[in-house]
Amino acid sequence: MPVEVNELKILLIALNAQYIHSSLALRSLRSYCESESLKQDNEFMIREYTINNDLLAMLSDIYRLKPEVIGIACYIWNMNLILNLASLIKKVLPNGKIVLGGPEVSYDPDTILEKYPAIDYIVMGEGEEAFAALLKVPAGYKEERVPGLCYRRGADVVANGLPNIIPDLNSLPFPYVTTDIYDLKDKIIYYESSRGCPFSCQYCLSSITQGVRFLSLERVFNDLEFFIRHDVKQVKFVDRTFNARKDHYFPILKFLANQSCRTNFHFEIAADMWDREVLSFLQTVPPGRFQFEIGIQSTNQSTLCAIQRQNNWERIANNVRCLHKHGNIHLHLDLIVGLPYEDMNKFARSFNDVYSLQPDMLQIGFLKLLKGSGIRREAAKYGYVYMDSAPYEVLANNCLSYDEIRRLKIMEEVFNQVYNSGRFRYSLPWMILKHTGSAFKFYYDLAAYWEERGLHLVSHGVKSLYLYMAQFFEKGHLQDMNLYLEFLKFDALLADKVLVRPEFLPWNQSAQHESDPWEKEKASYWRDADRVSRYVKNYSFTTWRDIKKKYHIEVFNYDIPSYIQERLPGSTTVQQKEVAILFSYAGNSPAFQTIKPEDFW
Repeated sequence: MPVEVNELKILLIALNAQYIHSSLALRSLRSYCESESLKQDNEFMIREYTINNDLLAMLSDIYRLKPEVIGIACYIWNMNLILNLASLIKKVLPNGKIVLGGPEVSYDPDTILEKYPAIDYIVMGEGEEAFAALLKVPAGYKEERVPGLCYRRGADVVANGLPNIIPDLNSLPFPYVTTDIYDLKDKIIYYESSRGCPFSCQYCLSSITQGVRFLSLERVFNDLEFFIRHDVKQVKFVDRTFNARKDHYFPILKFLANQSCRTNFHFEIAADMWDREVLSFLQTVPPGRFQFEIGIQSTNQSTLCAIQRQNNWERIANNVRCLHKHGNIHLHLDLIVGLPYEDMNKFARSFNDVYSLQPDMLQIGFLKLLKGSGIRREAAKYGYVYMDSAPYEVLANNCLSYDEIRRLKIMEEVFNQVYNSGRFRYSLPWMILKHTGSAFKFYYDLAAYWEERGLHLVSHGVKSLYLYMAQFFEKGHLQDMNLYLEFLKFDALLADKVLVRPEFLPWNQSAQHESDPWEKEKASYWRDADRVSRYVKNYSFTTWRDIKKKYHIEVFNYDIPSYIQERLPGSTTVQQKEVAILFSYAGNSPAFQTIKPEDFW
């Protein structure tokens, strides 16, 4: 580095997958370097782009800052773009030193340095200490003394030991300052209270690091108070298994549950590690305070053994059902396509097992054969065919052909739009029962319909989704279409309020402002405070505009609320009769209730 140490301008760059994301890594590097008294000698700058930003626009912004050191965080979702960007940076800033770090470069650094001359250094593993030491090189610090550094020495590539591990996490300063909160307004803020994982799942890089290291509880409480004090919208813990040790995680959960704040906290947890005390406590947590991501991955025992993962499925299912019943915690469950020994039939069973828990979100992921992972080392054993470059996603193996995986890929897209959108909450269970009873078969057939019509190749508006669902159902269930359209209308009023009104649905009053047959009854109802107060607390008539904003009454030809509340296993029978339903949009989430006949007619 041919510059004086007191002249260093250091730019830390992240290319996030989405605009709403932020980079914990960059702020951890900055705060550690500044705590090492490097701040007085250097200027630290942070730039966060997304993978959707224009390459030349990013280059222009970087050039304007004229950095001498450019550190870039590398992951599977941005690696190819980073290599292109680094090459361009070197062309316009030839004296700039480009340093890569992160999981995507930590396990094959020599290959990258040999192949890409624009890259000057690679920091392997946890980078705080190494990056801080590297910044001292211009002042005479020897490169060979920088832990976990990979660099060139003449024609050779040299690696200083193995990827870094920082034994004492309490030696790391808090990554955030007040200005970060303003810069990250309405974005997800990431935080870690531990590093490492107690498990050895062979598809995950956490299996390479033995043991788990924790921040002290006092430190964690102080850190979290900072987020709460600044009214952060969401804090996402990146701990690989947050509930690895009860004496660490349980006090944190209790501390957060007792706060008066709007902040949502997201955790990756193992649901079978909760005991009765924890489960009882979780039922008392304020709604919206916690969000749990639970990695199931598979319910097939031979698959779990092959990836060295231990799941107590019965306990997981019971605990998830218990929490789901109370509805105060958002539950996000994960499955992985392409794991060993899981063919289409076995994956269908795993899918149906997890789907039966009715999580708020079910993510269908596809196996990535990450550099350094055990599953990648044994790729030949399972016949894996996968992408040569990041994200190294599976294309086929001994149990699933490429044709099957590509069909599951389309199913994933459809599933996200239909189930994970939360848009068809009440019509889906009834529709699945009418179809075959198997959730997997339903979504697989829906995906085939999607592909036949080329719908997987274009984006869709909300109204179009309702129409496609109706057209798919109509193909095999014409005799039930009137009832199904009522279900769709019911879902639309809950998911999209009165803002989205697909024209083909049987509205009391159409979008063309045709007369509402129940107009007089509705007007009479809203003007009678005594009647309305039986359904809306502290009601008093204000203006029609205010009522339309907060409420909607729709008369249905089928008693859908009774079916939902009294649903018998396997039943699809819905009583046909006129029912007036009051939809309320005044609270945190839409709600509905049936108006008694004597109160409406």
